[in-house]
Amino acid sequence: MSAQSATTDTARQQMEPAAADAVRAYAARTREKADQLAVALEDIATNGLPSVEDCTPWEELRETHLARLARQRPAVA
Repeated sequence: MSAQSATTDTARQQMEPAAADAVRAYAARTREKADQLAVALEDIATNGLPSVEDCTPWEELRETHLARLARQRPAVA
């Protein structure tokens, strides 16, 4: 099915302005993360992998992320 037939065969349902803004914000955050990843990969391709001493162990990254998630989640009684 081509993109043209998809738009002419069925009418597209418009989103509420707040929902459309939320989708745009999500797209912007996703684009920013993809750009950051692309920069990191380009640096690796240009300069090679960083030394082990310059890297953060995955266990530390995991614990930091889990702590961040715990702070975001409301406490359950």
